[in-house]
Amino acid sequence: MAVAGVSLVADCAGALYWPEEGLLAVADLHLEKGSSFAKRGVFLPPYDTASTLARLGQLIARYAPRIVIALGDNFHDGGGADRLQDGDRDHLRALQRSRDWVWITGNHDPEPARNIGGFFPASLSIGALSFRHLPTPQAADGEIAGHLHPVARVTQRGRTVSRRCFAANGKQAILPAFGAFTGGLNIRHEAFLEVFGTLAFTAHMLGDSRLYAFAAKRCVPD
Repeated sequence: MAVAGVSLVADCAGALYWPEEGLLAVADLHLEKGSSFAKRGVFLPPYDTASTLARLGQLIARYAPRIVIALGDNFHDGGGADRLQDGDRDHLRALQRSRDWVWITGNHDPEPARNIGGFFPASLSIGALSFRHLPTPQAADGEIAGHLHPVARVTQRGRTVSRRCFAANGKQAILPAFGAFTGGLNIRHEAFLEVFGTLAFTAHMLGDSRLYAFAAKRCVPD
């Protein structure tokens, strides 16, 4: 996938890798979402953080990045970091070892978290690319964002399939949500029109071993 002339590897797990910079980007981890719901009396299996970190660990083992950027909503709420289990905290520290780690702040976690390492900027620019949580409507070339949890829905031969996807138009890209308990928003929702201006963007749907590219106008609403 190319964004602002930069060649990026779009991984089927829902991450972007920038080989020239040794940079791995993921969006919307929503760590400790399960424990956040439990505080409100909604009990979910308490394994979302461990599952998300395990998948992230597989990517780090695959690419050995120099820098990891998490594009905001890293924790489901401001107290999520304090609720980390000891084993998950240790796993996170192991993943951070020998690399830079950037936690872009998001709307769910606007303040820096304590005792989890890394840096906490609102955005970060490297070369031609700018990394942030909230996508900017019709942004300048090079924006990489999260927040919207894009999902594409296509119908072929009478069968309808919905998958998480990258939404991109060559100028900017929105990453799919990476967290284990994260939902998605159909790319035909008006929120994507506000970002891209038109349906002239592509949904790169996540498959088991490859991505499947569909023009947004070919995708169907819910």
